[in-house]
Amino acid sequence: MHTREEKLAAFGRMLDVLDVLRVECPWDRKQTNDTLRPNTIEETYELCDALIKGDEHDICKELGDVLLHVCFYARMGEERAAFDVADVCNQLTDKLLYRHPHVYHPSQVGAPHPIPLSAMKETPAENDAQTATGASDDEAVTKVLHNWEQLKLKEKDGNKRTLAGVPTALPATIKAYRIQEKASNVGFDWEQRDEVWKKVAEELEELKTELKAGNEQRMEEELGDFLFSIVNAARLYHLHPDNALEQTNKKFTRRFNYIEEKAIEQGKNLKDMTLGEMDALWEEAKGIEH
Repeated sequence: MHTREEKLAAFGRMLDVLDVLRVECPWDRKQTNDTLRPNTIEETYELCDALIKGDEHDICKELGDVLLHVCFYARMGEERAAFDVADVCNQLTDKLLYRHPHVYHPSQVGAPHPIPLSAMKETPAENDAQTATGASDDEAVTKVLHNWEQLKLKEKDGNKRTLAGVPTALPATIKAYRIQEKASNVGFDWEQRDEVWKKVAEELEELKTELKAGNEQRMEEELGDFLFSIVNAARLYHLHPDNALEQTNKKFTRRFNYIEEKAIEQGKNLKDMTLGEMDALWEEAKGIEH
Protein backbone atom coordinates (compact mmCIF):
# COMPACT_ATOMS: atom_id res chain seq x y z
CA MET A 1 0.00 0.00 0.00
CA HIS A 2 0.99 3.64 -0.45
CA THR A 3 2.36 6.09 2.10
CA ARG A 4 0.41 9.19 3.18
CA GLU A 5 2.72 11.32 1.02
CA GLU A 6 2.05 9.12 -2.02
CA LYS A 7 -1.70 9.31 -1.43
CA LEU A 8 -1.61 13.12 -1.21
CA ALA A 9 0.57 13.30 -4.32
CA ALA A 10 -1.86 11.07 -6.24
CA PHE A 11 -4.81 13.23 -5.18
CA GLY A 12 -2.95 16.39 -6.21
CA ARG A 13 -2.04 14.84 -9.58
CA MET A 14 -5.71 14.07 -10.23
CA LEU A 15 -6.71 17.65 -9.35
CA ASP A 16 -4.02 18.97 -11.71
CA VAL A 17 -5.34 16.86 -14.59
CA LEU A 18 -8.92 17.96 -13.85
CA ASP A 19 -7.86 21.62 -13.91
CA VAL A 20 -6.29 21.14 -17.36
CA LEU A 21 -9.26 19.22 -18.76
CA ARG A 22 -11.69 21.84 -17.54
CA VAL A 23 -9.89 24.37 -19.74
CA GLU A 24 -8.60 22.30 -22.67
CA CYS A 25 -11.26 19.60 -23.26
CA PRO A 26 -14.45 20.78 -25.04
CA TRP A 27 -16.64 18.23 -23.21
CA ASP A 28 -15.24 18.95 -19.75
CA ARG A 29 -15.35 22.68 -20.39
CA LYS A 30 -19.08 22.81 -21.12
CA GLN A 31 -20.22 20.74 -18.10
CA THR A 32 -22.47 22.26 -15.43
CA ASN A 33 -24.05 20.86 -12.27
CA ASP A 34 -27.19 20.05 -14.27
CA THR A 35 -25.44 18.33 -17.20
CA LEU A 36 -23.12 16.30 -14.97
CA ARG A 37 -25.81 15.13 -12.54
CA PRO A 38 -27.19 12.24 -14.70
CA ASN A 39 -23.65 10.93 -15.20
CA THR A 40 -23.06 11.08 -11.45
CA ILE A 41 -26.14 8.95 -10.84
CA GLU A 42 -24.96 6.43 -13.44
CA GLU A 43 -21.44 6.27 -11.98
CA THR A 44 -22.86 5.74 -8.49
CA TYR A 45 -24.94 2.81 -9.67
CA GLU A 46 -21.93 1.33 -11.46
CA LEU A 47 -20.00 1.53 -8.19
CA CYS A 48 -22.88 -0.16 -6.36
CA ASP A 49 -22.88 -2.93 -8.96
CA ALA A 50 -19.14 -3.49 -8.50
CA LEU A 51 -19.57 -3.53 -4.71
CA ILE A 52 -22.26 -6.19 -4.77
CA LYS A 53 -20.16 -8.31 -7.15
CA GLY A 54 -17.16 -7.97 -4.85
CA ASP A 55 -14.89 -7.25 -7.82
CA GLU A 56 -11.93 -5.42 -6.28
CA HIS A 57 -10.60 -4.20 -9.64
CA ASP A 58 -13.96 -2.73 -10.66
CA ILE A 59 -14.55 -1.27 -7.18
CA CYS A 60 -11.26 0.60 -7.45
CA LYS A 61 -12.07 1.81 -10.97
CA GLU A 62 -15.62 2.92 -10.14
CA LEU A 63 -14.49 4.66 -6.94
CA GLY A 64 -12.18 6.70 -9.15
CA ASP A 65 -15.08 7.69 -11.40
CA VAL A 66 -17.18 8.78 -8.41
CA LEU A 67 -14.20 10.67 -6.92
CA LEU A 68 -13.75 12.47 -10.23
CA HIS A 69 -17.34 13.70 -10.05
CA VAL A 70 -16.91 14.91 -6.47
CA CYS A 71 -13.83 16.89 -7.47
CA PHE A 72 -15.51 18.12 -10.67
CA TYR A 73 -18.38 19.67 -8.70
CA ALA A 74 -15.86 21.23 -6.31
CA ARG A 75 -13.93 22.65 -9.29
CA MET A 76 -17.11 24.23 -10.67
CA GLY A 77 -17.86 25.60 -7.20
CA GLU A 78 -14.42 27.19 -7.18
CA GLU A 79 -15.13 28.83 -10.53
CA ARG A 80 -18.23 30.42 -9.00
CA ALA A 81 -16.13 31.52 -6.00
CA ALA A 82 -18.55 29.55 -3.82
CA PHE A 83 -16.30 26.79 -2.45
CA ASP A 84 -13.43 24.53 -3.47
CA VAL A 85 -12.29 20.99 -2.71
CA ALA A 86 -10.53 22.13 0.47
CA ASP A 87 -13.84 23.51 1.76
CA VAL A 88 -15.51 20.20 0.91
CA CYS A 89 -12.85 18.25 2.84
CA ASN A 90 -12.81 20.63 5.81
CA GLN A 91 -16.59 20.70 6.19
CA LEU A 92 -16.69 16.91 6.01
CA THR A 93 -13.89 16.53 8.57
CA ASP A 94 -15.47 19.02 10.98
CA LYS A 95 -18.80 17.21 10.66
CA LEU A 96 -17.19 13.84 11.38
CA LEU A 97 -15.45 15.24 14.45
CA TYR A 98 -18.64 16.87 15.73
CA ARG A 99 -20.73 13.75 15.23
CA HIS A 100 -18.24 11.41 16.93
CA PRO A 101 -17.94 12.79 20.49
CA HIS A 102 -17.41 9.18 21.63
CA VAL A 103 -14.13 9.21 19.67
CA TYR A 104 -12.98 12.86 19.57
CA HIS A 105 -13.05 15.60 22.19
CA PRO A 106 -15.48 18.41 21.24
CA SER A 107 -12.59 20.92 21.27
CA GLN A 108 -11.00 19.08 18.35
CA VAL A 109 -13.62 20.33 15.85
CA GLY A 110 -11.70 22.48 13.37
CA ALA A 111 -8.30 21.31 14.63
CA PRO A 112 -5.78 20.56 11.85
CA HIS A 113 -4.67 17.30 13.51
CA PRO A 114 -7.51 15.99 15.72
CA ILE A 115 -6.51 13.74 18.61
CA PRO A 116 -8.67 10.66 19.38
CA LEU A 117 -9.96 10.29 22.91
CA SER A 118 -7.82 7.20 23.32
CA ALA A 119 -4.79 9.50 23.26
CA MET A 120 -6.28 12.01 25.72
CA LYS A 121 -6.89 11.78 29.48
CA GLU A 122 -9.73 12.91 31.72
CA THR A 123 -11.75 14.54 28.96
CA PRO A 124 -15.40 15.63 29.37
CA ALA A 125 -16.49 13.16 26.69
CA GLU A 126 -14.51 10.25 28.14
CA ASN A 127 -17.50 8.73 29.93
CA ASP A 128 -19.52 8.72 26.72
CA ALA A 129 -16.70 6.97 24.91
CA GLN A 130 -16.43 4.35 27.63
CA THR A 131 -20.17 3.80 27.55
CA ALA A 132 -20.10 3.24 23.81
CA THR A 133 -17.04 1.02 23.75
CA GLY A 134 -17.96 -0.94 26.86
CA ALA A 135 -21.34 -2.07 25.56
CA SER A 136 -21.98 -4.88 23.10
CA ASP A 137 -21.35 -4.08 19.44
CA ASP A 138 -25.07 -3.76 18.60
CA GLU A 139 -25.76 -1.60 21.65
CA ALA A 140 -22.77 0.61 20.91
CA VAL A 141 -23.82 1.08 17.28
CA THR A 142 -27.39 1.90 18.33
CA LYS A 143 -26.11 4.51 20.80
CA VAL A 144 -23.81 6.05 18.17
CA LEU A 145 -26.61 6.25 15.59
CA HIS A 146 -28.97 7.81 18.13
CA ASN A 147 -26.39 10.43 19.07
CA TRP A 148 -25.63 11.02 15.36
CA GLU A 149 -29.25 11.96 14.62
CA GLN A 150 -29.49 14.19 17.68
CA LEU A 151 -26.27 16.00 16.74
CA LYS A 152 -27.47 16.51 13.15
CA LEU A 153 -30.61 18.25 14.42
CA LYS A 154 -28.45 20.63 16.50
CA GLU A 155 -26.14 21.64 13.65
CA LYS A 156 -26.51 25.21 12.40
CA ASP A 157 -27.24 24.14 8.81
CA GLY A 158 -28.36 20.62 9.67
CA ASN A 159 -31.72 18.95 9.25
CA LYS A 160 -34.54 20.62 11.19
CA ARG A 161 -36.73 17.50 11.17
CA THR A 162 -35.81 13.88 11.80
CA LEU A 163 -36.75 12.65 8.32
CA ALA A 164 -35.59 15.74 6.44
CA GLY A 165 -32.23 14.19 5.63
CA VAL A 166 -33.68 11.33 3.57
CA PRO A 167 -33.09 12.23 -0.12
CA THR A 168 -36.32 12.27 -2.11
CA ALA A 169 -34.57 10.76 -5.14
CA LEU A 170 -33.51 7.55 -3.35
CA PRO A 171 -34.89 4.27 -4.73
CA ALA A 172 -38.05 3.40 -2.79
CA THR A 173 -36.66 0.36 -0.95
CA ILE A 174 -33.56 2.21 0.27
CA LYS A 175 -35.66 5.25 1.14
CA ALA A 176 -38.04 3.13 3.25
CA TYR A 177 -35.07 1.62 5.10
CA ARG A 178 -33.54 5.04 5.83
CA ILE A 179 -36.90 6.49 6.97
CA GLN A 180 -37.37 3.62 9.42
CA GLU A 181 -33.75 3.81 10.57
CA LYS A 182 -34.00 7.51 11.32
CA ALA A 183 -37.31 7.06 13.15
CA SER A 184 -35.74 4.28 15.20
CA ASN A 185 -32.80 6.49 16.15
CA VAL A 186 -35.17 8.85 17.99
CA GLY A 187 -36.98 5.99 19.75
CA PHE A 188 -39.88 5.26 17.37
CA ASP A 189 -39.46 1.49 17.01
CA TRP A 190 -40.62 -1.89 18.29
CA GLU A 191 -39.51 -2.76 21.80
CA GLN A 192 -38.85 -6.35 20.70
CA ARG A 193 -37.96 -7.00 17.09
CA ASP A 194 -40.10 -10.15 16.77
CA GLU A 195 -43.16 -7.95 17.34
CA VAL A 196 -42.77 -6.76 13.76
CA TRP A 197 -44.06 -10.09 12.38
CA LYS A 198 -47.53 -9.38 13.73
CA LYS A 199 -47.51 -6.15 11.71
CA VAL A 200 -46.27 -7.98 8.59
CA ALA A 201 -49.09 -10.53 8.92
CA GLU A 202 -51.63 -7.75 9.47
CA GLU A 203 -50.50 -5.86 6.37
CA LEU A 204 -50.57 -9.06 4.28
CA GLU A 205 -54.16 -9.77 5.29
CA GLU A 206 -55.18 -6.19 4.46
CA LEU A 207 -53.53 -6.58 1.05
CA LYS A 208 -55.38 -9.84 0.39
CA THR A 209 -58.68 -8.17 1.33
CA GLU A 210 -58.14 -5.32 -1.11
CA LEU A 211 -57.01 -7.70 -3.87
CA LYS A 212 -60.34 -9.51 -3.54
CA ALA A 213 -62.23 -6.21 -3.54
CA GLY A 214 -60.48 -5.12 -6.74
CA ASN A 215 -60.02 -1.43 -5.94
CA GLU A 216 -56.75 -0.60 -7.73
CA GLN A 217 -55.90 2.45 -5.62
CA ARG A 218 -56.45 0.56 -2.37
CA MET A 219 -54.57 -2.50 -3.68
CA GLU A 220 -51.52 -0.38 -4.46
CA GLU A 221 -51.72 1.37 -1.09
CA GLU A 222 -51.89 -1.90 0.82
CA LEU A 223 -49.11 -3.41 -1.27
CA GLY A 224 -46.96 -0.43 -0.29
CA ASP A 225 -47.83 -0.93 3.38
CA PHE A 226 -46.95 -4.62 3.15
CA LEU A 227 -43.60 -3.94 1.44
CA PHE A 228 -42.83 -1.22 4.01
CA SER A 229 -43.45 -3.74 6.82
CA ILE A 230 -41.12 -6.28 5.15
CA VAL A 231 -38.39 -3.62 4.88
CA ASN A 232 -38.93 -2.85 8.57
CA ALA A 233 -38.55 -6.53 9.50
CA ALA A 234 -35.34 -6.76 7.47
CA ARG A 235 -33.91 -3.71 9.24
CA LEU A 236 -34.69 -5.11 12.66
CA TYR A 237 -32.80 -8.30 11.79
CA HIS A 238 -29.83 -6.31 10.43
CA LEU A 239 -30.50 -7.32 6.82
CA HIS A 240 -30.56 -4.74 4.05
CA PRO A 241 -33.56 -5.40 1.78
CA ASP A 242 -32.00 -3.77 -1.27
CA ASN A 243 -28.91 -5.98 -1.08
CA ALA A 244 -31.05 -9.06 -0.45
CA LEU A 245 -33.37 -8.29 -3.37
CA GLU A 246 -30.45 -7.63 -5.69
CA GLN A 247 -28.95 -11.01 -4.80
CA THR A 248 -32.30 -12.62 -5.64
CA ASN A 249 -32.47 -10.67 -8.90
CA LYS A 250 -29.08 -12.06 -9.87
CA LYS A 251 -30.03 -15.58 -8.81
CA PHE A 252 -33.27 -15.49 -10.81
CA THR A 253 -31.46 -14.08 -13.86
CA ARG A 254 -28.78 -16.76 -13.64
CA ARG A 255 -31.33 -19.60 -13.42
CA PHE A 256 -33.61 -18.17 -16.10
CA ASN A 257 -30.64 -17.75 -18.45
CA TYR A 258 -29.88 -21.44 -17.88
CA ILE A 259 -33.42 -22.35 -18.95
CA GLU A 260 -33.11 -20.23 -22.07
CA GLU A 261 -29.70 -21.64 -22.99
CA LYS A 262 -30.94 -25.21 -22.59
CA ALA A 263 -34.00 -24.43 -24.69
CA ILE A 264 -31.77 -23.09 -27.47
CA GLU A 265 -29.61 -26.24 -27.27
CA GLN A 266 -32.77 -28.32 -27.75
CA GLY A 267 -33.86 -26.16 -30.68
CA LYS A 268 -36.87 -24.88 -28.78
CA ASN A 269 -38.39 -21.45 -28.23
CA LEU A 270 -39.23 -20.53 -24.64
CA LYS A 271 -42.75 -19.56 -25.67
CA ASP A 272 -43.30 -23.06 -27.03
CA MET A 273 -42.13 -24.85 -23.87
CA THR A 274 -44.57 -25.98 -21.21
CA LEU A 275 -44.33 -24.63 -17.68
CA GLY A 276 -43.43 -28.15 -16.56
CA GLU A 277 -40.48 -28.27 -18.96
CA MET A 278 -39.23 -24.90 -17.77
CA ASP A 279 -39.67 -25.90 -14.11
CA ALA A 280 -37.57 -29.02 -14.72
CA LEU A 281 -34.74 -26.92 -16.16
CA TRP A 282 -35.12 -24.46 -13.26
CA GLU A 283 -34.55 -27.32 -10.82
CA GLU A 284 -31.51 -28.38 -12.86
CA ALA A 285 -30.09 -24.87 -12.51
CA LYS A 286 -30.70 -24.95 -8.74
CA GLY A 287 -28.98 -28.32 -8.49
CA ILE A 288 -25.90 -27.00 -10.30
CA GLU A 289 -25.63 -24.08 -7.86
CA HIS A 290 -25.69 -26.38 -4.86
